[in-house]
Amino acid sequence: MTDILEKVHQILEYGDICDHCLGRLFAKRSFGLTNEQRGHALRVAHALAYNIPFVPYEKGTCWICNDLFDTVPAWAEKVATAMQDIEYSTFVIGTRVPPMMSESEEMIWSDLSLEQPEPIKSEMNREVGKAVSALTGKRGDPKNPEITAVLNIADDCVELQIASIYFYGRYLKYERGIPQTHWDCRACRGKGCEKCNFTGKQYPTSVEELIAEVPKQMFAAENGVLHGSGREDIDALMIGTGRPFVMEMQNPKIRNVNLQELESAINTFAAPRVQVKLERWSDKKTVEMLKSHKGHKTYRILVDIDDSISLETVQNAVSKLKGALIHQRTPERVAHRRADLVRERRVVDIECLGIEDSLFRIEVVGEGGLYIKELVSGDGGRTTPSLAEILAVPAKVVALDVVQVDGINNGDE
Repeated sequence: MTDILEKVHQILEYGDICDHCLGRLFAKRSFGLTNEQRGHALRVAHALAYNIPFVPYEKGTCWICNDLFDTVPAWAEKVATAMQDIEYSTFVIGTRVPPMMSESEEMIWSDLSLEQPEPIKSEMNREVGKAVSALTGKRGDPKNPEITAVLNIADDCVELQIASIYFYGRYLKYERGIPQTHWDCRACRGKGCEKCNFTGKQYPTSVEELIAEVPKQMFAAENGVLHGSGREDIDALMIGTGRPFVMEMQNPKIRNVNLQELESAINTFAAPRVQVKLERWSDKKTVEMLKSHKGHKTYRILVDIDDSISLETVQNAVSKLKGALIHQRTPERVAHRRADLVRERRVVDIECLGIEDSLFRIEVVGEGGLYIKELVSGDGGRTTPSLAEILAVPAKVVALDVVQVDGINNGDE
């Protein structure tokens, strides 16, 4: 105790300090007290130990916080007002402390080798959080807050960070020529020019935009971002069981939406080009799992091969690719946006199903990341082995449909 009171004596010699700041310098030395109560008790104990008159703290003179904690009720009112038009159940408070305040308390920590202080922002977060909870009836939750309210002390304002809403499902794409996500115009990079008819877009729409438009309205969200388990080529269909995706709705003001009603509304808007089957609400962790997942994919393709090649010859050539490890240098068609690497992917299964209008129908099951068009054409030798290499004649995919994409560990197959 003597050691603590000696430090209190040294602290008081720096100048006037409020009970909050004094108590916070010894925040971990006792339990069941607020910092203000702890600071008052230390001030009284110091007066008794040094046999000097007790002098209470004079408001408006704290050289560390400038009586910041007297403004807790006002900040709580600001936070409650800022959040009043947003649907939420949980929140957390953050504080952006002016540099001078932080430097002042850090200086005294260092000068006196204080080992158990609490930062000013931690106390502010806690006290304002309790006051906001009392005002709104909402629950503070630092682990899963739906709103983070940041107190910008220097600018005297509240900045809100609204947690995204995520939902998981599968989408089907029934029209070729639609990319999975929005692409900025290559000429103007999204600014708008004559080439893109001043839309800023390379393509008129995307799967992402077709799915996101209705949720943006239903959640009153600023934006919708599609996170897909891989992506099909712009000229490919996505049929069969559909492609797993998570849609992230950013800065939503409404959180309670019926998932079935959401699915129906999306499908009404996106028909006939895109359809979704929504399965559940999701989260950021699922997005990370989806992006790293390397599930198998099944494709049905139509391949143009020289007319002199028989079905039996193609079937024999295809059989040599079954189970083969394919070495693929980044294809020419995507080299402008992908690292130039040689990737190894396996053909899990492959079969030539027959001939349709002089084209060969082939079904391929491949590891995630296997380039199917190049598996057929060889891409000028960048992919080996390939169907064209085995046949020793040119081969080209003229139509590609994705029919199966494995989902993540949730029973999706």
